[in-house]
Amino acid sequence: MDASDEILQMATPSALLTLAGVIRSLNEVMARTLGRSVEQCVGRGFGELLPTSELSAVESLVSHAATTKTVAMRVLEFPGPGAASVVCLVEARRVNDPVGGEALVWVHSLDAGNDRGGLLIPFRLAAKAANLGLCMYSPQERKLEWLGGAPALAALFPEASMPLSEVVRRVHPDDRGALRRLVRSMAPRSPWIRLRFLTEHDGWHVLVCRARRIILGFGGPERVFGVTRDDTKRQARRRRALVALSAERQRADEIAAFSSAVMTAVTEQEVQQVVLTRLAATFGGTGAALAFITNGRLRVSSDAGIPIPVAALHGLPLDAPSALPYVIRTGEPQFIPNQEDYIRRWPHGAMVPYFDQLDSGYAISITSLSPGGDQPLGAWLVTYDSEHRSSPDERALMSTLADLAGQALKRVRLQEARVELATALQQAMLPMLPEHLPGLEAAACYQPSRDGLDIGGDWYDAFVLPDGAIALEIGDVQGHDVDAAAAMGQVRASMRAIAAHEPDPATVLTRTNELLVTMDAARFASCTMLRIDPDDGRVTGASAGHVPLLYARDDGSHSIREMPGGPVLGVLPDADYAEETFTLDKDAALVMVTDGVVEGPALTLDAGLERAGKLAAQAIHDGLNAEETADRILDAAVAVDHLDDVAVLIIRRT
Repeated sequence: MDASDEILQMATPSALLTLAGVIRSLNEVMARTLGRSVEQCVGRGFGELLPTSELSAVESLVSHAATTKTVAMRVLEFPGPGAASVVCLVEARRVNDPVGGEALVWVHSLDAGNDRGGLLIPFRLAAKAANLGLCMYSPQERKLEWLGGAPALAALFPEASMPLSEVVRRVHPDDRGALRRLVRSMAPRSPWIRLRFLTEHDGWHVLVCRARRIILGFGGPERVFGVTRDDTKRQARRRRALVALSAERQRADEIAAFSSAVMTAVTEQEVQQVVLTRLAATFGGTGAALAFITNGRLRVSSDAGIPIPVAALHGLPLDAPSALPYVIRTGEPQFIPNQEDYIRRWPHGAMVPYFDQLDSGYAISITSLSPGGDQPLGAWLVTYDSEHRSSPDERALMSTLADLAGQALKRVRLQEARVELATALQQAMLPMLPEHLPGLEAAACYQPSRDGLDIGGDWYDAFVLPDGAIALEIGDVQGHDVDAAAAMGQVRASMRAIAAHEPDPATVLTRTNELLVTMDAARFASCTMLRIDPDDGRVTGASAGHVPLLYARDDGSHSIREMPGGPVLGVLPDADYAEETFTLDKDAALVMVTDGVVEGPALTLDAGLERAGKLAAQAIHDGLNAEETADRILDAAVAVDHLDDVAVLIIRRT
């Protein structure tokens, strides 16, 4: 598929740029986020369509992806379709157009729903650099939250979060109307207003404030952001004390937010996202990079703020004579205060990251994500634009957070490996249906429960008996785990073996139940088995506590057929199973399902059977084949938020 077609199908903002940053194509969502139509965007520079303040960040992001061929991330502000601008975490990577072979840069927004606090970091850094305070008002909660910025301003507020009523109480009565107009303003950006604000310790302060509306992430919540400047003269000694106190509180909040975000990450991309969004800001750096190990070589990504060309590190072997591979190999962190110290300690590796080409003031801190002796996972790297000597406390904190990130990465990879193993096991246990059944057409589909591993106890089977008849079975073993899947495979194999010698469905269920009871099986199973003569459509069936059959006809009608039988398999010894014989008409179909298809949190068994029967009959009437009919029934079950495993097996007489 053309790369352009792929991005147009995405539900989030996405665009393809030339290596010079000109928009080649984009989806409707990206155009709306840029506040223009698709036609108005194509052929324009991507940075031209964003606020002027974002131009440098956009150029850095696109250039990084275009020249280093590595993934880069950046928080960018978009104009948005309305009064509020949209702040998104944007990923850029180099791709090749499969049609023309042209090298392009793909930029698209990432889901920041699990870490919206990371989107605020550029605003906090900008506010701090301008010696302004930054706060956020949530209209739904009617709360004002202090986000940081200038520590001296943060110190004016006793709590990091305050109800609006408390803020109003502290504002001079003559200024309260102006405050209310500020937080309720629907304009993209309000004018500056002056307020007299009463603090707990040193009386009245004159604050100058301005508000604007921001949407946090694509599809995220809208908030009112305010920047504040203190125009009051205060004693220098008290200012220093308040600044130190506020800075410590802000740093503690950043560390707590970093720890929480990395430990709640559920994918490797989310771990990468948290680190590249938060790492540099947490340790006062100007850029950050993250290196993972793949097949003994470095796989590096960065936040696009790092001055070192990441491409020089990407793909390096672990034995390369450079600081980053050394840290990953040994687990020993490296805190390098300036260029001279780096060259002294790594004379053969100076050119590897091109560190010798930077100003002598640059500094680097590198920390392993796994202790020495463990299987190497990777490391992260923080850069500084001036000489930086890390204190013992900072080094200990960086090592602690790196260890947390390493634990999160191990947990994510273990879960991904378990899911892959479970999926492979499930696929290995579900059989392939016979390709050619004379006079019959069969199809089946399966989907596991949403909870736990992607594996369960539902199964289906179809095979040719020695006398030429066709055996069909569908069942459900108790549970949604690996043990359930193992028990399912055991039951299915037993029924096949018994049917080869005693093909009557009632006899097969009786013998299978005896076997499971004798083995003292830990799981019970429900099951329906049919034996179909393809010549005359004669069907003999029996059930072991399973849901009824559905009989769908080509005239659009259907019926529910409850088969005789006995209890579920593996519970009662000496259980007897009855069977029934009927005829399957030509162009009619039998639909066999598990209970997850016809039962759910808001769906009774009777209602579910009626719904599935109507769907099957309509599909047969519309001329759909067995596979299309099975897909239609399964899609309907998934659409009503099913919680259980679901399986559908259809046999149609042609």
